[in-house]
Amino acid sequence: MLSKDIIKYSNIRYEVRAYMCYLFSRYIKNPLISPSVERITQGLEKIALEIQIFDAIYILDAQGNQVRKLKQESCDLSKDQIPNYSDRAYFYECKKEGRCILTDPYPSKNGGKLVVTASYPIYDQNNQLQYIACIDLELKEALAIGAPTKLYDFFSRTSNIAYTGLSAMLFLVSILLFVRGVYSFWHAVVHFNRLDIKEVFEATILLTLSLAIVDLVKAIFEEEVLGRDKGQSHYAIHKTMIRFLGSIIIALAIEALMLVFKFSIIEPEMIRYTLYLTGGVALLLLGLSVYVKFAYSAVKDDRIANSD
Repeated sequence: MLSKDIIKYSNIRYEVRAYMCYLFSRYIKNPLISPSVERITQGLEKIALEIQIFDAIYILDAQGNQVRKLKQESCDLSKDQIPNYSDRAYFYECKKEGRCILTDPYPSKNGGKLVVTASYPIYDQNNQLQYIACIDLELKEALAIGAPTKLYDFFSRTSNIAYTGLSAMLFLVSILLFVRGVYSFWHAVVHFNRLDIKEVFEATILLTLSLAIVDLVKAIFEEEVLGRDKGQSHYAIHKTMIRFLGSIIIALAIEALMLVFKFSIIEPEMIRYTLYLTGGVALLLLGLSVYVKFAYSAVKDDRIANSD
């Protein structure tokens, strides 16, 4: 899933950039005395053997013209029709900043797959820009470079499968509650002349719990499986927590109301137990209010910090 890969890349981007900059600085000394395309090519060939996973490697001059290209398929240097890449971010940002950079993912002309480009400026002894060395990496390969361990990808896939299975099971539970709630409501409608208020309350509670579980499943699946809102996961967590606890509080409040009616009619001496349940609902509501206050205060502070 591309959206999830892009979010993963944003989290490990600095590690990938650090590794690529290390390779550039290790095999291509900077500044170079009388830099030449051949000397730079030798360093790039060593980098190619080091990483062994790249879409393309090429050299641009100070005007953005491609003067040499190395493709992974053949690993042979070839001179093609000279294209100009002065309008590409990996050229003008590298030239402007004067240091190794790593771009955001963008579609490659080679099949439209997402790639990122690491570019490295090369200066002469007079500190004048002569060339920029560029390496295109497929997004999935950049993720492999930045993975914390070799088991990272396996663990990520396993967690996706686990979250998918749990989401599916919770969704089935919500369907079960929904069907049971609809059945209780329908039974009350069919036997309207002998309407039991308990069935109405039961249907309301079941449907409310079903809605709460669906909201929970939606948040888990979108965040953990599809990878949406990862960059703002705390916002999604706050929203899901509030909606879920709110649904639970509503269900418990309805249950307390139902018990008040039931005990007041058949067991008045048991009505005191409804006070305990009502008190619990009040405490949950108070706790949710405190959570909302502090959670959104933190979100507000975070937005202010980001704006600064």
